[in-house]
Amino acid sequence: MFREVNGLPGHVLVVHAAVVLVPLLALLSVAYGVLPRWRPRMGWAVAVLAVLTPIIAWVATESGEELEEVLRKRGYPPEGLQKIHEHSEYGENLLWFTVGLAVAALLLLLVTSGLPRTRDLPRWLPLVLTGVVVVLAVFALMYVYLTGDSGAKMVWSGIV
Repeated sequence: MFREVNGLPGHVLVVHAAVVLVPLLALLSVAYGVLPRWRPRMGWAVAVLAVLTPIIAWVATESGEELEEVLRKRGYPPEGLQKIHEHSEYGENLLWFTVGLAVAALLLLLVTSGLPRTRDLPRWLPLVLTGVVVVLAVFALMYVYLTGDSGAKMVWSGIV
């Protein structure tokens, strides 16, 4: 399903969206949490990114697994496959941190929405959720870097 798009490996095309959207989700979610004055202007963007980014990260992961399978069938050397496996491990971690960040960001949006049911929640809850968002954003940014860097090194060194 994710193997090719117009004859090109699907992974090569979709990773660029993940490399842009994950940092955007991380930065805007943190900004939403720590800058309450900006929340009315940023809430919609955080919501859209929190829904879209995990989907893109999942598609990038699945298309990467498809590409890895194609390379394995073509008889790529074991040392190249090992680097691809390390890259895919980074990608798996990135996916889970992105999903966690998206869920935390959506919860933060809900808690700060001002809806009648949220008015009785403890005042410390937005602060705790902001802390969770910050921690998950740091990990998501770290793994988007590690994943992208390892993939780029493989491409530019001729492994893939």
